[in-house]
Amino acid sequence: MSKIPVLEIFGPTIQGEGRVIGRKTMFVRTAGCDYRCSWCDSSFTWDGSAKEDIRMMTAEEVYERLYEIAGDTFNHVTISGGNPALIKGIQSLVDLFEEKNIKTALETQGSKFQPWMRQIDDLTISPKPPSSMMKPNLPLLDEVIEECVPESLNLKVVVFDETDYDFAKMIHHRYPEIPFYLQVGNPYLEDDHIDSHTEKLLSLYESLIDRVMQSSDMNNVYVLPQLHTLLWSNKKGV
Repeated sequence: MSKIPVLEIFGPTIQGEGRVIGRKTMFVRTAGCDYRCSWCDSSFTWDGSAKEDIRMMTAEEVYERLYEIAGDTFNHVTISGGNPALIKGIQSLVDLFEEKNIKTALETQGSKFQPWMRQIDDLTISPKPPSSMMKPNLPLLDEVIEECVPESLNLKVVVFDETDYDFAKMIHHRYPEIPFYLQVGNPYLEDDHIDSHTEKLLSLYESLIDRVMQSSDMNNVYVLPQLHTLLWSNKKGV
């Protein structure tokens, strides 16, 4: 059976992003990513700094660890990264979650499709904006989206500046029928705890809200903060 490169398993906590924001969830964070975003808040998943923490685990071992940590206090798991969509072996984990009646969420940039993504209950595709210094392959993104189950799918773009906002508008209007979320970016990644982090992020969030309120071509969007950073700054494992 294929094993999964796991860096972290933690929770219960709340989902801080996207359509399931505020949802009580466990997290399974995998290692590896095909992108190198300039503002990545989990660069340890791909920069080699946490390579000694990677554990190759079967689906059953992942489930046992989740249950060891949380017992019966969860019924939802977020599969995170890095980019979990690179990992074919997650198929067995998703199958096991279905067997155990555990709901799932996943976020990926849309650079790779795996058949098991059709089984994810809340699938967020988050194309990376210009500030990330990555350039999405839009024809490939079209193909990935075409393969997904529409009922589970939503789009999210992180916005740091005006160029990102223009990119977000382009993505929204390229796929107008898919629920679309804007999320304010977190530029303060220097340490686990940033002084006045909540106030700083709320100010950026208010600016993004103001921008959307004045835009007639962004009437059908949701504007979100990154909820966990408002509560816990940049602390890991929450």
